[in-house]
Amino acid sequence: MSHDTMGQPETAGAVPRRSLPRRLIRIGFLLVALGFGTWAVMSQWDAVAAGFARLSWPAVAGSLGAVVAALLGAMLTWRTLLADLGSPLPLRPAAKVFFVGQLGKYIPGAVWPVLAQMEMGRDLGVPRSRSAAAFFLMMPIQLATGLLVTLVTLGWDKFGWLLLLIPVLLVLLEPRVINALIGYTLRRLKREPLERPLTRRGMLAALGWALAGWTAYGVHLYFLAPQGGLLFAVGAFALTWCLGIMTFVVPAGAGVRELAMVAVLAPQLDRGSAIAVALSSRIVIIVGDLICAGLAGIAARRDSV
Repeated sequence: MSHDTMGQPETAGAVPRRSLPRRLIRIGFLLVALGFGTWAVMSQWDAVAAGFARLSWPAVAGSLGAVVAALLGAMLTWRTLLADLGSPLPLRPAAKVFFVGQLGKYIPGAVWPVLAQMEMGRDLGVPRSRSAAAFFLMMPIQLATGLLVTLVTLGWDKFGWLLLLIPVLLVLLEPRVINALIGYTLRRLKREPLERPLTRRGMLAALGWALAGWTAYGVHLYFLAPQGGLLFAVGAFALTWCLGIMTFVVPAGAGVRELAMVAVLAPQLDRGSAIAVALSSRIVIIVGDLICAGLAGIAARRDSV
């Protein structure tokens, strides 16, 4: 697929050449993001080492492989939304924009991933408003599918109260409502409206990729804690992730997800084992983020050579 089919660029002609200040900003962003990711690993190293000591290396490798698959599902969810809004990207450039941008979640503040994706997407002819719309649509999609997975796998008797949130999320996932909200926001920001509205077909495809991602995340947790079975692992991770992404002020939901996971795993594991699993899950996901960002960057760089 050529760059001509990627949607309407912000300026006519070729993709704009990168200036030195923009290069420096991106390098600085990447270094800061990697620094926070490394700090997240080292600050928990003793507890993480104890957790890994209880696991076999094949289980850790299987868990990491499942995390990479789950992250790929998240990227395809975002890519589907972006294409439906009018900017279809080839797989490798899309992976670079998404995965490198996602490293920003380890920096305090919720704006860094979207700012990085907007900036990198601009070089591929994606208008900033379109990148921002795709990014912010990810949250209600992940919440709606995550809560649905929780209800189906962990039981209606314990988590039936989540039904109260489903109607709100379904309304927010209705394309006509989404398009109206996006249009209102862009008008308030005095930006041009989106050229193409979100369609129901695009939304359903994105929801499908999100559900596939939850399944892979459940497999990841099952490798670390198989005691409750695969369905329990899928639901447990979906619930704890939803609680984590609802915490905006903490980078990547750090701490919130672990506390929730320890509580959810309590019926299956003793507290010490549950803490070890939660910390091991966090470190495996951090490593998965770094692997995906590194591989995507290398693949995209080879394409540009």
